[in-house]
Amino acid sequence: MRTRFRSTTIAVALPLAAGLIMSSCSGAGGGGGGGGGDGEKSINVLMVGNPQMVDIQKLTADSFTKDTGIKVNYTVLPENELRDKVTQDVATGAGQYDVATVGAYEVPIWAKNSWLHELDSYADADSNFDKADLLKPMVQSLSGEDSKLYGLPFYGESSFLMYRKDIFANKGITMPQRPTWQQVADMAAKVDGAAPGMKGICLRGLPGWGELGASLTTVVNTFGGTWFTKDWQAQVNAPEFTEATNFYVNLLKAHGEAGASQAGFTECLNAMSQSKVAMWYDATSAAGSLEDPKVSKVAGKVGYVFAPVNKTKVSGWLWTWAWVMPKTTKKADDASKFMLWASGKGYEQLVGQKLGWSRIPAGKRASTYQIPEYKQASAAFGDMTLKSIEEVDPTNPGVQPRPTIGIQFVDIPEFQDLGTKVTQDIAAAIAGRGTVEQALAKGQKLAEEVAGKQK
Repeated sequence: MRTRFRSTTIAVALPLAAGLIMSSCSGAGGGGGGGGGDGEKSINVLMVGNPQMVDIQKLTADSFTKDTGIKVNYTVLPENELRDKVTQDVATGAGQYDVATVGAYEVPIWAKNSWLHELDSYADADSNFDKADLLKPMVQSLSGEDSKLYGLPFYGESSFLMYRKDIFANKGITMPQRPTWQQVADMAAKVDGAAPGMKGICLRGLPGWGELGASLTTVVNTFGGTWFTKDWQAQVNAPEFTEATNFYVNLLKAHGEAGASQAGFTECLNAMSQSKVAMWYDATSAAGSLEDPKVSKVAGKVGYVFAPVNKTKVSGWLWTWAWVMPKTTKKADDASKFMLWASGKGYEQLVGQKLGWSRIPAGKRASTYQIPEYKQASAAFGDMTLKSIEEVDPTNPGVQPRPTIGIQFVDIPEFQDLGTKVTQDIAAAIAGRGTVEQALAKGQKLAEEVAGKQK
């Protein structure tokens, strides 16, 4: 869901701002006093390596640190590695990090486990934060069973289809506002090779429940499948799940990006922005990068339509990368100041003024879509993003009742391991090692083991 670096990426923080100290390993930040030399205040923040997080690294020293005197030591990891690291840290009470980025999957589970500080008290005490301005789907996804907030959204997203308007116009192809997956496959065949080295579509193939698993599960949903029935019957090798997975794998094999089995969000973002693919189905948050002429060759050339469907009316996912505060931190006040700043309206203004309005970490606040400069910068995708977020239903994303909330995931702790293992075998099928049927047969056995623990 969100930009990711592959597991081969070196997991170090990027030295993007002079004077901004970043650490690639957890240090003494969980301690009581200052963390830096000479008694200076500091906090340790663990976050995923997304473009929005790269931006905050650039801006922290000259804004947040300058205003508060709190130095931020960032640790940046690929998504899969981040999840392993932060889960281990909070579950064992190691206390190496004062703040971390996690998502809509983790927050309710971790809140139930009493691993996180509730954040309502901090948000309510800050008159400038305006908690009521947060989009309702984001608040719901970051709340615990007690309806309290346990995460503050950094940015939010659904998913949609991105396509090259110029390529489609040259081919005489009209993109529907709500395409079906079969239409997408047909169009991918027509635009494959439309420019030198251009493939028809980019889809995630990188193993991981939040990588390949996220996009594939939305396809499974709209094809009529599900991981589990409401009464916890595993459905991984069911006909609908199998049909959806075969469709996805075959589309990638026929018209997908090179090296698809190792391509995640980051690789697809690079492929689309460098004019290597004609279509891309992925996170709405990608649009800001695609429309930034400083980094994208296709700015102004991309169209955006709703997530493709089959049997359902909508099929986009719902996600937010959010700031959480582990209960183990001894710097709650400083950590909360950072989170309120990073999730606040003022930070959006800072990004717009310093880096460009299309790069605002959007998708979390209603007011964002009323900022004149952002409305202009996001004219191609802002309205589609907001509508995509507002129309999805995490309680009813398919054609049958579900045992938990979640569109692109099943909200139980065991899904992290289950989804990753199943997608490893599906990625192998994408690479030509084994079949979808073999992968899903193995996945069914794993899912049945998980289901047995839920009954």
